[in-house]
Amino acid sequence: MKKRFHFRLQSSLLRDFILGGQDGLVNVLGIVLGMAAATRDIRIIIIAGLAATFAESISMAAVAYTSMKAQEDFYSGEMSKEKYRLQHEPFAERRMVYDIYHRKGFRGSLLESIVKKITSNKKMWLDALMKESNIPRTQYSPAKSAFIVGMSAMIGSLIPVFPFFYFSVNQGTILSILISAGALFITGSLEGKLTLRSWFNEGFKMMIIGMIAAFAGFFIGKWLGVNV
Repeated sequence: MKKRFHFRLQSSLLRDFILGGQDGLVNVLGIVLGMAAATRDIRIIIIAGLAATFAESISMAAVAYTSMKAQEDFYSGEMSKEKYRLQHEPFAERRMVYDIYHRKGFRGSLLESIVKKITSNKKMWLDALMKESNIPRTQYSPAKSAFIVGMSAMIGSLIPVFPFFYFSVNQGTILSILISAGALFITGSLEGKLTLRSWFNEGFKMMIIGMIAAFAGFFIGKWLGVNV
């Protein structure tokens, strides 16, 4: 059980890291490609990319925190209600445990023994009822989720900006696309491994979807750009 919990925790951490990194990379890539298509001033491209990087990272962290906090508060609220019912309606709650294991196929003395065992311990009783409610429990704190998503969004966002610090607009654009495509493929592959799907297919799919989204920014910049 402990190993399973640690696996779920690690999976949740990796999923948050992938979410933040992918979102940050695609959004900022779209912005720098759009700016590169619109202007020849590399300073404007870098400023736009960095501004988007920090705005994206803070925004993603805030969203991660509020969504995780809402989930945590909802779970706590439902647990409080269940604790109240255990204290004031024990017979109805015992019947609920009976029904749960009856639906699972247990009968007779074995069923009675299971119900007696579970209801003899308040924590075990509460855990059984909460598990049956199918309300997801947060694997870690909202602050930790915000930190992971925010940091991964920042790392992902900096990837497409980095080449413009060292190369011309044309070279930086090509390198930004190539490096970002590779990063998206690796990220998708990790997600494929996590979900037990084909790592190559998931990597290729994430790369194509990310590139399509990013190139939307490029074409907007090309269409509206002033080329100054």
